[in-house]
Amino acid sequence: MGQLGNGLLNARHYEDALTVKEAELSMLRRLGIDSEEDILVAQSNLALTYSMLGRDKQCLEMRRDVYFGLLHHKGEHEDTIAAAVNYANSLCGLERFEESRSLMVKTITVARRILRENHDLMFRMRLVHANALFEDPAATLDDLREAVTTLEETERTARRVLGGAHPLAPTIELYLLETRAVLRARESSS
Repeated sequence: MGQLGNGLLNARHYEDALTVKEAELSMLRRLGIDSEEDILVAQSNLALTYSMLGRDKQCLEMRRDVYFGLLHHKGEHEDTIAAAVNYANSLCGLERFEESRSLMVKTITVARRILRENHDLMFRMRLVHANALFEDPAATLDDLREAVTTLEETERTARRVLGGAHPLAPTIELYLLETRAVLRARESSS
């Protein structure tokens, strides 16, 4: 069932994928599957489907459940960190910037203990953290400068470590250009 749902998602048949993903999660819960991890994977896939359909509130709720489920089930683990990044990204999408920043600061501290500094999740966390800083309408000039500095360092390191062909490198560069433009506009209006 999971493969069918993923195939539909990859083929961009999001409504059909949603039906399959919801049925899969319901089945796992109904059957009392012992593996909490299987349920968390199904929830994560369902959250992605909600995201593709623009159902941001449902996506956020599901990503929150996945994050806290993994935190409880696995503790400080790479999977938990990835779930935190997804959850923080969803928080940004709903303009809950302070919560996103707080989660990323906490998660980056944990990630530094268990991941290498050049792990792609470290780059993604820095990107989400900087995004939460610069997209916040209440961001100060110092927040915007911090976002630019973070993105400059992240972009430089990501290109060196991952290479320019890695999809994350141009994404970071795009956010850097946008953040610099926002900072310049705010500085000139001050």
